[in-house]
Amino acid sequence: MTQPEELAIYLPHGQVAPPVNPYGRLIANAGVYRALVRYGGYQNIHVQSHRALPLDGLARELLADIAPGAAGAAGPALSTGSPLATGVPARAGVLLSGQPYLSELAWIRRHASRDDAYSIVGSIFAFASATHREQMMGSALAPLHEWDALICSSPTLEEVVRRTFDTWEDYLRERLGATRLPRPQLPVIPFGVDVEILGAQAADASARKSLRSAYGIADSDVVVFFLGRLSFYDKAFPQAMFKAVEAAQRGTGAKTHFVMAGWFPAGERDRARFGEAARRYAPSVATQFLDGNDAAVVAQCWAAADIFLLLSDTILETFGQAPLEAMAAGLPLVVSDWDGYRFIVRDGVDGILVPTLGAAGGRLGETLAHLQSLGMVDYPHYAGAVAQHTAVNVGRAADALSRLIASPELRASMGAAGKRRAREVFSWPVIVDQYNRLFSELTERRLLAGDAGTSASGHRMNPLRGDPFVDFRGHPSAVMHDRLRLRLTAAADQEALGPDPAVELDQMFPGLRGSPAEAREVVSLLREAGSLPVRDVLLAFPAGRRAFVRMSLVWLAKAGVVDWLPAA
Repeated sequence: MTQPEELAIYLPHGQVAPPVNPYGRLIANAGVYRALVRYGGYQNIHVQSHRALPLDGLARELLADIAPGAAGAAGPALSTGSPLATGVPARAGVLLSGQPYLSELAWIRRHASRDDAYSIVGSIFAFASATHREQMMGSALAPLHEWDALICSSPTLEEVVRRTFDTWEDYLRERLGATRLPRPQLPVIPFGVDVEILGAQAADASARKSLRSAYGIADSDVVVFFLGRLSFYDKAFPQAMFKAVEAAQRGTGAKTHFVMAGWFPAGERDRARFGEAARRYAPSVATQFLDGNDAAVVAQCWAAADIFLLLSDTILETFGQAPLEAMAAGLPLVVSDWDGYRFIVRDGVDGILVPTLGAAGGRLGETLAHLQSLGMVDYPHYAGAVAQHTAVNVGRAADALSRLIASPELRASMGAAGKRRAREVFSWPVIVDQYNRLFSELTERRLLAGDAGTSASGHRMNPLRGDPFVDFRGHPSAVMHDRLRLRLTAAADQEALGPDPAVELDQMFPGLRGSPAEAREVVSLLREAGSLPVRDVLLAFPAGRRAFVRMSLVWLAKAGVVDWLPAA
């Protein structure tokens, strides 16, 4: 495997991870980026963004909270640029995006050079939203190829995505007679975890004592811990967890505390809902809702906890970052037998998987899908309706908690097994190695395809998102061309230069045209010559500026400085 020296990352909003209320996808992507910087072995990391990024701030974000690794303390050199500049991805061979929407990036690649100039790699973390799935499936119609990839975080997610591609492509064959439908690769690469950091937090005896003392938790009491968004539609309806903890406490007689750390997307409204359910279904359990945005609080929770519990029932959960962190912290897990959870947790080894039951679907499920497509049901209600009709076996969950509560030895052995698995399978150096191997494999695919893989196409732009000046060229009575002769208007000849810097409306949308100095140069050229064809005006400027100056000519005409009609 040849290790490239450079990597390009597409980070549209320029933020590695939000400081508060982060979703698991954003946390996981931030971990990927930081791990690639630290462990990837790259000399240069180039970040493409929609806005200018200060390098010092970017460096702080990418190097935050990562233990020193193979790349050294300083890390690779960082640079930033526009996603329209494709030279760095072409040099690196790969453009990595933390999003699954690759169509626009593929069209930008084609417009700039060739489809095989580099590989585009996206990442799928959630697949529930119909609108998002539709955007992802747009890749079947975009110039994407077998040397591009959509990374799936779990085998279950890969199966869902592959089945969706199959169904969509079958429809395109039926509807359009399509015969060639190249699709990106669908590799399974999980997200990783900082094993050493979480292990150290969990082993902090003073932190354990501090949190337990703050909430009146005795040394002999058992703390069951939940970490994640406190949201019923995109993490878990909490009733099954409350019922299971209550039953386990009653069954074992051990004083049990349920600590839930996270944040409420709906604020106080959801806090009241969760509190109501806790009082109803776990009346004898001491339940605490803590701030999951406070890193110090979460670190104390890892130290204070004895068992991790997360009974997810939502189709929005595809991997499970929190269960993975719990394994790294050395906690035994009780989690639902659900999507990525069963990929992370080995039943009976690292923890216990609790059986789940989903509805069969049919007329009502199809109706729900139609309601969402029409906007009559929003995303939370769509996902929440599915979760409300997905069951987690409360009895099995209570039995699992009871076993662990009653046996400190079982807790210790499962926790140790999970920690070993986290280090061997999910630590960031291991995950980064899988990324690098994927990049190498995609490069081989590109090279093997050669010219056969990029058949000539007359479509350099997305036909549905083309140049607006070309797409709507029938609207004006004339379109500027190189032979069109321009002259100054009578007003301009009298030194009235038109666009006034003090008039805001005259100066709007400056990004498409040349500088004020170039506009003044155009006026000088026309004043001296009397009239000139567009081509001659443009030849007076460097080649790289002519497209901007061409726009300035229309802008000056709009302002009444330049006339394109023959003199009367």
